[in-house]
Amino acid sequence: MQEEACHTHVRKSHHSDTVKKNLTTRLNRIEGQIRGIKGLIDKDTYCDDVITQIAATQSALNSVAKILLEGHLKTCIVDRIQEGDTEAVDEVLVTIQKLMKK
Repeated sequence: MQEEACHTHVRKSHHSDTVKKNLTTRLNRIEGQIRGIKGLIDKDTYCDDVITQIAATQSALNSVAKILLEGHLKTCIVDRIQEGDTEAVDEVLVTIQKLMKK
């Protein structure tokens, strides 16, 4: 669906089916990690072990964000800049700032 770009009035991504499947698989795994963390807390697991699992889950979420950001930069943002929409750069900077907040 390369024709539907992010810069249209109704913004949509245009990920390939392969990328969508990859992201869905990763998110399903993360969902399982979250359930696992809840289970660890229910079982009164040692705090450091729970924190380690939380860190692993955050890392997995960061990986999903990196994949999305890369695709966004290579398609949506490039398209918008080529069309003269330099505000796209500011949008990306705000997005990166959101990702880096911790």
